[in-house]
Amino acid sequence: MLYPYYPYYDKKIQCDEQPIVFPPQHQDRHPGLEYVMMPRPIAENPYYTGAGKLQDKIAIITGGDSGIGRAAAIAFAKEGADLVIPYFDEHQDAEETKERIEQLGRSCLLLPGDLKEEPFSQEIVDRTVDTFGQIDILVNNIADQYAQDSILDITSEQLDFTFRTNVYSYFYMTKAVLPHLQAGAAIINTTSLTSYKGNKVLIDYSASKGAVTTFTRSLAMSLVDHGIRVNGVSPGPIWTPLIPSSFPAEDVSTFGAGTPMKRPGQPFELAPAYVYLASADSGYVTGQILHVNGGEIVGS
Repeated sequence: MLYPYYPYYDKKIQCDEQPIVFPPQHQDRHPGLEYVMMPRPIAENPYYTGAGKLQDKIAIITGGDSGIGRAAAIAFAKEGADLVIPYFDEHQDAEETKERIEQLGRSCLLLPGDLKEEPFSQEIVDRTVDTFGQIDILVNNIADQYAQDSILDITSEQLDFTFRTNVYSYFYMTKAVLPHLQAGAAIINTTSLTSYKGNKVLIDYSASKGAVTTFTRSLAMSLVDHGIRVNGVSPGPIWTPLIPSSFPAEDVSTFGAGTPMKRPGQPFELAPAYVYLASADSGYVTGQILHVNGGEIVGS
């Protein structure tokens, strides 16, 4: 039964200018590669000066080879941390990140592998402890997404891949790291604006990031008595290799223009949020999500 409704009175044609943010581009691979993007994402704020907030801490940042992970890794190094970067196969991106961290006077251990497979997480932890003797910070950051016009186009294989990448890997890394974390340690999970607002062409990705958000809050409740803080960062549209590998070239060209700030964010603009959550500055903060999204208003 249809309820009564008022039909449209009339229609009008309206044309709006659509800003072109980036040159149209697409990468036929997952994960995407930062070194071939035009323009390159901005991973470092040259005016950011460290204050020793993470001095001699050991941080694991999954997916720290590029994008948001690279920006966080560079900022952590400026604050005095040594880095362990697990990544898939983006070797040139990873080497660039390592080179910059070493230029800043810190150490960087690169570990290529598949985080969807649980044994790799234990290998990462074992190599980290063998090399540095401790683990203080875990940043679960890897993600992948595949745009589909309908849920009918999302195969069971895609659904499984999305959740194994975006959710299972976070569980695996956390379980492997946890026995080595002491009171004062921090876990930071990268979630997404889509976990709050949804996205009609990223249904499985949005669902996986919703899982990360609730995983963050639940894990925080579980570990608070151990003195381990768990928080998340929820980015809006950020210019990273995930974008040209996920969307058609014409969509990439206007990426982020619909935010209140009328532009996408750059990775370096999120780095201070990760530093804050990793450091003693956030000692009274756990189970929270920081939103860095260009002005989108969402529930916390």
